[in-house]
Amino acid sequence: MTTQRTATLTIDGNSVEFPVMSGVHGPDVIDIRKLYGSTGNFTFDPGFLSTASCQSKITYIDGDKGELMYRGYPIEQLAEKCDFLETAYLLREGELPTVKQKEAFVKSIQRHTMVHEQLTRFYQGFRRDAHPMAVCVGVVGALSAFYHDAADFSDQEHRTVSFHRILAKMPTIVAMAYKYSVGEPFMYPRNDLDYTENFMHMMFGTPCEKYVPNPVLAKALDRILILHADHEQNASTSTVRLAGSSGANPFACISAGIACLWGPAHGGANEACLNMLEEIGDVSRVGEYIKRAKDKNDSFKLMGFGHRVYKNYDPRAKLMRETCHEVLHELGLHDSKLFKLAMELERIALEDPYFVEKKLYPNVDFYSGIVQSALGIPTSMFTCIFALARTVGWMSQWEEMLTDADYKIGRPRQLYVGAAKRDVTPIGLR
Repeated sequence: MTTQRTATLTIDGNSVEFPVMSGVHGPDVIDIRKLYGSTGNFTFDPGFLSTASCQSKITYIDGDKGELMYRGYPIEQLAEKCDFLETAYLLREGELPTVKQKEAFVKSIQRHTMVHEQLTRFYQGFRRDAHPMAVCVGVVGALSAFYHDAADFSDQEHRTVSFHRILAKMPTIVAMAYKYSVGEPFMYPRNDLDYTENFMHMMFGTPCEKYVPNPVLAKALDRILILHADHEQNASTSTVRLAGSSGANPFACISAGIACLWGPAHGGANEACLNMLEEIGDVSRVGEYIKRAKDKNDSFKLMGFGHRVYKNYDPRAKLMRETCHEVLHELGLHDSKLFKLAMELERIALEDPYFVEKKLYPNVDFYSGIVQSALGIPTSMFTCIFALARTVGWMSQWEEMLTDADYKIGRPRQLYVGAAKRDVTPIGLR
C-alpha cells in the first residue's frame, strides 16, 4: 500500500488535502478518515458503492475483466487443481498448504465434525416446515453457548480452534437441517470420507444402508463450495465484519452473515433462479418470458443473468457451466425438461442483442441451481449450501479484521432528513 499522492477537497474556499492510497490491484482510494475533523462534513454513499470499508489481502475482484482471485490465485486454477479444504486453508493462512500441512489440517477438521448432542435437540424447537436457512441461523448462533474454552479472540490459538470448529460443523448442521425438514434421522459424520463426500453422506445417507458417494457428483459439489468460498466485501461479509467489530462471538457473527445471505438479492439468487425456471415450465414459453424481461413496465425479472459486480462474464459461471454438463452427463439428464429450458435461456442470453449489449450473461447462480437440483438437493437448501461454503470466507475476513492495526468498531454515519428540533405539546392541547 502506497500513499504518494494527495487529493484536494475545497469547501467554502478552504482546501484540505487527503492521502491517495494505492493497493496491489484495483482503483486507488482517498483516505478520508480525517474528513469530519478537518471539514465538519461526512460523505454520502448509499449502499457503500464507492467506499472502501477496510483493507484486505484475501480476495480481489475485477468486475470489468471478469476476474476473481483468492490470495492472488485465479479462481479457475483453484477450482481445477485444489479441493475445498485446500482453498479454505489458503483463505485463512494466505498460502496453499504443503502435503504435511494439509494432512494436519484435515485431521483437525475431522476431530470437530460432530456437534454437541444437546445441540441436536435444538432442531425439535422448529416447525417441520421451517425454512432450512431459518434453522441454520438459530443453530449456528447457538454454538456460541457451547464453546467457552476458546473465547479470547485476541489469542491466535483460540481463533484457530474457532475457525476449525465452524468449518467442521457447518456440513453437519446444514445436513441436519435438511434431515429434520424431511423427517429422516440425523446421520453422524464419517471421517473416512473427505469433506464434501461426508456432507453428501449426511445429506443423503440413511441408517438402512451404507452410502457410497459418486465421485463425479462429489467433485461437482466440491467445486460449488470453492466457487462460493469468498467474494470480497459483499453484503453478508460486511455484516460479519460489522458484527465482529464489536467483539461479538464469531459463531454469532456467522449467524448474522447467514441471515443476510438469506436475502433473495444475495445468496437466495440461485433458489430464485430455479423457481423462475419452474415458473416458465417449458421451452415453448421462453419467448414469452424473454419479452417480459425486456418490458420495463413488467415486474418480471430474469434471475441468474447479469451481476452487480461483474460487467463481463462471471468467471465462476464458466466453471459451473462445465460442471453442469459433467453432472448432467453422469446422471443422464441432458434430455430433462429443466435442462433444455435452461440451455435455451442461456442461448438467447448469449445471442440476443438486448442481453449482449447490457452484458446480462448467465452468472454462477444460474448454473449452480441446476447442478444442485440434479444432485438431489431441494431448492430450499440451495442457500444453506452457499452459507456452508461462504463460512470459510466469513471467518477469514473476521480474523483479518480483528488483527488489523486500524481495527475499530463499525459506525456508519447518516444524512438526517427528518423533522427539525421541536417542542412537545401536552396531549390535551394537541
